[in-house]
Amino acid sequence: MPEDLNALIEKIQTEGVDAAKESAAKIEAEAKNQARRILEKAKLDAESVITEAKNETARARQATEALLKQAARDMIINLRQEIDAVLGRLVNARVKEALSADEVSKIISSFIKDLSGKERSSVIVSLEKGLLGELKEEAKKGIVVRASDEISVGFTISFDAGKSQYDFTDKALAEYIGVYLKPKLSEILKG
Repeated sequence: MPEDLNALIEKIQTEGVDAAKESAAKIEAEAKNQARRILEKAKLDAESVITEAKNETARARQATEALLKQAARDMIINLRQEIDAVLGRLVNARVKEALSADEVSKIISSFIKDLSGKERSSVIVSLEKGLLGELKEEAKKGIVVRASDEISVGFTISFDAGKSQYDFTDKALAEYIGVYLKPKLSEILKG
């Protein structure tokens, strides 16, 4: 009987050990499967985070580039406006210098001599009283010379009682010269 008991104990131990080994193997396999699933999920999550970070970086880069391009365009527009303003001031100053009372007198005298005997004309000027007197002397055939407070430098000429006119004021001439010079200035700036 002791042999049967020993065999029984040995059998119980063997079965218990085998059952424990089998149970441990199942637990180990389940743990490995769970670890594998966790790793796969972690890899997918990591790839998703990396992809999102790359996308966010690309969006941020594009936004920054767009802002830089806009800032560059704004700077170029502002620079052009400043250059146009400087050019306008220079042209205005030069036109005012060129339209001295003597020069305007010569221009009007020449114009009036060419118009003598033609249709009635009107010349509006902002000049000294002496110059107006001289011009009236030459303009005895239908040309009217009038002073105007609206004109600081230069003159206007009208052939149809003011309906249309030739504008030789400093502002008009400066604008005309500025329009002519702006394309040349653009060429210079483009290099």
